[in-house]
Order: sequence, then C-alpha cells, then structure tokens
Amino acid sequence: MTQPVLDLTRSLYDLTEDYPELIPILHEMGLEGATNSILRKTVGRKLPVAEGLKRHGISLEEAKRKLEAKGFCVVSEDDPSKDRKERREQLKEIIRDIHRQEDPAELRERFKDLLRDVGATEIAQLEQELIQEGLHETEIKSLCDVHAAVFEEGLNNQVVEEVKGGHPVHTFKKENREIEKIVAELSKLFELLSPSEKTPAKHDLVEWQQLHERLCEIEKHYSRKENILFAYLEKHGVNAPPKVMWAIHDDIRALLKEVSKFLQDHQPNNQEVKQIIERTARPALKMITDMIYKEENIMFPMCLDTLTDVEWAEIAEQSAEIGYLVNPDVGWKPVESPEGAGSLKQPYIGGGALGGSEAEISFETGVLTQKQLNLLLNNLPVDITFVDEQDRVKYFTFGKERIFQRSKAIIGRQVQNCHPPDSVHIVEEILEDFRSGKNDNAKFWLHLGDKYVYIQYFALRDDQGNYAGTIEVSQDIQGIQEIQGEKRIL
Repeated sequence: MTQPVLDLTRSLYDLTEDYPELIPILHEMGLEGATNSILRKTVGRKLPVAEGLKRHGISLEEAKRKLEAKGFCVVSEDDPSKDRKERREQLKEIIRDIHRQEDPAELRERFKDLLRDVGATEIAQLEQELIQEGLHETEIKSLCDVHAAVFEEGLNNQVVEEVKGGHPVHTFKKENREIEKIVAELSKLFELLSPSEKTPAKHDLVEWQQLHERLCEIEKHYSRKENILFAYLEKHGVNAPPKVMWAIHDDIRALLKEVSKFLQDHQPNNQEVKQIIERTARPALKMITDMIYKEENIMFPMCLDTLTDVEWAEIAEQSAEIGYLVNPDVGWKPVESPEGAGSLKQPYIGGGALGGSEAEISFETGVLTQKQLNLLLNNLPVDITFVDEQDRVKYFTFGKERIFQRSKAIIGRQVQNCHPPDSVHIVEEILEDFRSGKNDNAKFWLHLGDKYVYIQYFALRDDQGNYAGTIEVSQDIQGIQEIQGEKRIL
C-alpha cells in the first residue's frame, strides 16, 4: 500500500481536508487548533503546518519522526517550498509582462504548462502581492480582462464547489442568469436600432427603457458584494481584488447612468441613438458580461475557498437588508451554527446585547437602558456612523429609512474600504485633517435621486484634545428646504 505523502509547507486546512485522520494526530503533537473546525477554515487556510508547529515549539524533525511512525511519508520541507516560490514568481512575472504590453496570446502559449492549473484563489493572491509590491490597483483594473484571458485555461479547468439554493453564491449566480437574459434582449434590440436610418419608433424606445430599468437592478447585486461580501474577504486579509472589482462596478454604474439620462431626456433621432448605443450602451453590456465571468471563475471560487460556513450564514442574513435582483431559492443551511462563533447578528455595547438587555448606562445628563438607547439612536431623523481613532467602523444607526447602504459586516472594517476607490482620497484627507487638528468638521451636499443629502463629518476629541474618532451624520434635507412661513399648532 502506498504511503500518504505529506508536504508540511501546505496549509493546515488543505492538508487536513486531504487527510482528515491527521486532525487528532496534529492535536496530540501540540497543534491544538487542528481540532477546531472554525480555526481550520479561517486561520488554517493561510497557516502552513510547518509554521504552526514552529510556533508551538515543535521541531520539524520531531514532527517528521512522529508522522512517519503513524504511517505517513513526510517530504523535505525545503524543495516543495522552493518550487512553490519559483512558480509564484514566474506567475507574477507573467502578469508584469502583461502590463509591459506583451502579447497575451504569446504568453499563454509560452507558459501553457504553468498556466494550466492556476486557480482563482492563486490569481487573487498574485494580484494582491503585486499591488503590495508597488503595482497600482488602477493598472490591475485596466488589464483585468487580459489577466482573465491569459489564465483562462486554468480557470476553466478548476473544480468549483457546487452550492445549494439559498447559499449566497447560488443567489449571485441565479441573478447572473437573469442579467444575461436582459443583456441578450438588449443586444437584440440594439441590432434592430443601430442600422436604422429612421427615427426610432416609440415602442422600441419604451422597450429599451423597460429593459434598462431592469438592468439597473444590478445595483443590488453589486451593493451586496461591496458592503457585505468584500467586508468578509477583508477579514481574511483579501483587500486588493475587492478594490479592483469595486472600481469596475463604478465604471459600469457611470455608463448605466449615462444611458438612463439619455433615455429620460428627450425623443432622440437615429444618429443620437446610434452614438449612445456604440459609445455607452454596448460597452456597458460587455463590461457586465465580463464581470459575470470574473465573479463565477475568480471571485466566487476564491470566496468559497476562503470563507467559513458561519460567515456565509451571516452574509445570507445581512443580504436581505439590501435586496435582490431575483428571489433566492431555499434549501441551503450552514453546517455550522453562527451561534457563539463571533456572529454579528447582535451588536454589543457595554457588555450586553442591544435590544434585549435592561442594563443601564450612565451619562453626564441622565441614565438610559441599552434598549432605550438603541431605540433613541435608531429613530433619529439622521444616519450616524462612528469611526474610531484607528479608522475602523465601530457603530452605525439602523433606522428605517437610511440614506446610504450599511450592513453589519462593516463593523470593524477600515472606513477607507467602505468607499468606492475613486473617493478614498477624500476620506483620507478628511481623517488626516481631523487627526492633525487642521479641521474639526467637513460638510458636503449632493442630489441622490429624489433626495437632497447633507453629509457632515465631525472630529471627536477627549478632554485632553486627543483625536478619538469621527462621526458621520447624513440627512435628507429636501423637505426641510421646502419649509416656509411658520407652524405653531399641531
């Protein structure tokens, strides 16, 4: 019988997935976290077994001896690691070559053996490492489609975990199928409208408007990714790929907004229709279609490889708050319960869960129970978000009608990651001015649909004047601006 071969440079998660019988053996050797399924699926995904043993004071020689006594063959810890490092550098060099304008087809042919088994998680890690090494994320964004094309064979060969109806990934994919139908109908309509020399018929423009409005529902799909899914990936140290994808979302939004404005403004002639179709509408459809490929071949496989069952349960719970393009199926249930596993289901303050505890909190001007405080804050006619001195989101109000989308996944998230990449520099400038004492407030106002939104940022300082965080207060002032005269009775 062939001995199972163990490469201790592999992650704890990967090794124990292949050899579940290792779990009690590693625990007995001193790697106590091996028996904790949540730790295995979180920290264990990034922790090489050799590194874990080292941290627990267990020499590789000792580990090798004990594992071989149990019937395993332990390979040299040097060669596989070296091979993996060389492979990684080769793959990163391929991406660098792409950015040096090398021919993708020629690269694909030259490195076909290397590229054959490159998976989604590895591509995401490579891009993240390159950004950390100085390659700007806007460059990654501009060539994202080329990356996918070069790695296409490996992506198509990867085995992607199947999920049941009701799982967040299943719902995302179900929405993608609906988006593809809308894109196909619009493409068919554009084929009819583009070559025409006549002024577009009213019924064709009405159909376009209806299809476009359905397509704009994609906002819910993108918002769930940005506000929930990306937040969970960041907890695992995956920052760069979400930023790149968010930037592409914003490019798509800008194109869809331009089409919306065109369709609402006037009765266009045939030349104007051709221009908007070729310049804006078709590019939007292509970007949306390309995004579906990136989601299903890179983002979702990486997420399934990274996030735990508990986290997927929390993502599913929070997604309903934002909404869906289609109704989710039912059937999926997490294997592991989120209870007691760090779930964000109940925020905490002062040691007790909001909403149920009668513990009292004393203030300079009174005393409130936690339940009363929660009701008070969530019924204010404004949205409030608190960011601590480390730039982490610690709290937001949960009113019935909020200005900006928030999910519980952002608690603990760096506030910079809660904003579109194109506006992060403004956030950082505000925080730096508050931190340095240059400013104590910043104010903005803008139109969002039928709302006129007033946004104020205030620096918080303790009694010694030290910076203690920032509060953001947002309010729809459309109705306030319309107030005239006086009202003195009910």
